[in-house]
Amino acid sequence: MKNVTDNRNHLKTMKESAFKTLSSLNIKPTSQRIDIAEIMFCKDQHLSAEDIITILNDSDSSISRATVYNTLNLFAEKGLVRRVVIDSSKIYYDSKTTPHSHYFNIDTGEISDFEFEDVKISPLPKLPEHTVQDSVDVIVRVKNSK
Repeated sequence: MKNVTDNRNHLKTMKESAFKTLSSLNIKPTSQRIDIAEIMFCKDQHLSAEDIITILNDSDSSISRATVYNTLNLFAEKGLVRRVVIDSSKIYYDSKTTPHSHYFNIDTGEISDFEFEDVKISPLPKLPEHTVQDSVDVIVRVKNSK
C-alpha cells in the first residue's frame, strides 16, 4: 500500500511541477500540455513527436497529433526543450537545454550527448551579411563498426 501512496504522491508532485513551470513562462497549463511536459521532463532524453504520441496512446491519453506538435514547438520557443534536427524528416526534442552536442547513430537511430566544450570550431566561417550568430549545433553521425 505504501508504494501505491508513494507513486500517487510522485505523480501529483510531477503534475504540480509541470503546472508551475508552464505558468512561470506564461504558457497556459492545459491538461494536454501538462501530460506532454511530464513525459519530456521526467529525465534528460531525446524524443520525437511520434515517440510522445505513442507514449500518450499507450497510457490511454487521447491528444491530437497537432496538439503534440504545437506544444513541442511552443516548448522549444520558450526554451523548455531544444530541437535536434537530424535531417528534414527526423526532428527530436531534447529535454536537456544546457549547451551540448550530439552523436547520432545512423544504424540504431540512437542519439547521445557529449559536452559542447569538447568541440573546437575556430575560427567560425564569416557570417553572411546582416546576420548574427544565434547558436552552433553539432551532430556527429556515427555507425556501428563491422
